Amino acid sequence: MQVKQKMVAAFLLVGLAIVMIALPQHAAMRAPRTAQGQSAPGMDMSLPTSTEPLPKFHAEAPHGVLPDTLDPTQFSAIVVQNAYTVAAKIKKLLYQQPCYCHCDQSQGHNSLLDCFAGKHGSGCNVCMGEDFYTYEQSHQNKTAAQIRAGIIRGDWKTVDLNKYTLPLATTK
Repeated sequence: MQVKQKMVAAFLLVGLAIVMIALPQHAAMRAPRTAQGQSAPGMDMSLPTSTEPLPKFHAEAPHGVLPDTLDPTQFSAIVVQNAYTVAAKIKKLLYQQPCYCHCDQSQGHNSLLDCFAGKHGSGCNVCMGEDFYTYEQSHQNKTAAQIRAGIIRGDWKTVDLNKYTLPLATTK
């Protein structure tokens, strides 16, 4: 009888743990928010958004000095070098973008730029995909808000990383 009671208690504890984990995630998915927990300004709520919570980003252009991205030459893979090269050119835009690898939760990042201010971006295809997407969209004269809407929709997933496996021209 005592074994049966222990098993029931164990199942109840596991069930309670699952509920405790699921509730905050469910609550976080209700509406896109800024890093401060407010509704994202200018966010078109009719956009088809991801079912994931919106990662941290800055809705406005930066007012101060931004962190430097790492030197691309410290990486051996050309695609990674290209990602860091591009990131250095579009820091203000990356500052205003969320990163859907959810490094805001795992690494404490506040925007996509943080991924390239450290080594995190070098090993993450999500970060690199969003970086190249932002770069490509900026060359189509899209605003930070338009790019962010595309990232939220998941448009960055259409970026072909294979086209970045050769060194980029230095004039881009």
